[in-house]
Amino acid sequence: MTDDPELKRIRWRCRRGMRELDQLFGRYLDRCWATESEAQRVVFLRLLDCEDDKLWRWFMGYEHCPDAELAALVERIRQLPA
Repeated sequence: MTDDPELKRIRWRCRRGMRELDQLFGRYLDRCWATESEAQRVVFLRLLDCEDDKLWRWFMGYEHCPDAELAALVERIRQLPA
């Protein structure tokens, strides 16, 4: 883990108390965050502002996210190998 305070703050925001979401967000931070564009990082931060129950339904495929940018990111994160 890096000493970057911004990344530490974001990693803390990724802690949801739901194992599935924690793993998905952690995987994204570890594998994608460093190489993402600023615009894509903003989309991820918007995703973190969503309610946990909505996030869970989107990531588990029970509902489709109505926001196209968020939906695309949810799908990208879902496709990351475990």
